[in-house]
Amino acid sequence: MPIPFLLASQSPARLATLRSAGVEPRVIVSHVDENAALAAAAPQSPADAVLTLARAKAEEVVRHHAPDALVLGCDSMLEFNGRIFGKPATAETATERWRAMRGRTGVLHTGHWLIDARGGEQGPTKGATSSTTVHFADLTDAEVDAYVATGEPLQVAGAFTVDGLGGPYVESIEGDYHGVVGVSLPLVRHLLGQLGVAFHDLRA
Repeated sequence: MPIPFLLASQSPARLATLRSAGVEPRVIVSHVDENAALAAAAPQSPADAVLTLARAKAEEVVRHHAPDALVLGCDSMLEFNGRIFGKPATAETATERWRAMRGRTGVLHTGHWLIDARGGEQGPTKGATSSTTVHFADLTDAEVDAYVATGEPLQVAGAFTVDGLGGPYVESIEGDYHGVVGVSLPLVRHLLGQLGVAFHDLRA
């Protein structure tokens, strides 16, 4: 039997990525007040900010659901031109961001926080951030408008995907592809190892 594994995220891309690696996690969506968590922690960098939120999500699920499993929380943000972008709230915001990002480069940070909650309470815990440089294509206004009209950019950090409809608009990346999708499989393997668990022990 595989070790029970839980994903504290509603992201379909994260779930699909883990499934592609043979892991079938149970999903419990956290309800963390992200602004409050960031204000309390006062992170010093974007990489710290996503790690703060990933930890808050994992801890909230353990605290309220006692899931008796390894629990993984994740959060992603795009660092671009000295600013941090999560999900755009409106199509207008997504359009504005894409017109700024096109032909330029940003860094997608994804925080990972893993808690060993087997036994129904918090045990050992480890966390780290995956940071990948993303080179965006130089889109025309028509391409920006057409992509935003799909609705996808409103659902994802940084207003883009690399594994979905946004794939044609990402010229290249430097770093971990899976980290851009939303969960770095190599980093998860590393964190699991620090807790004495092999990645293959999660597979059915």
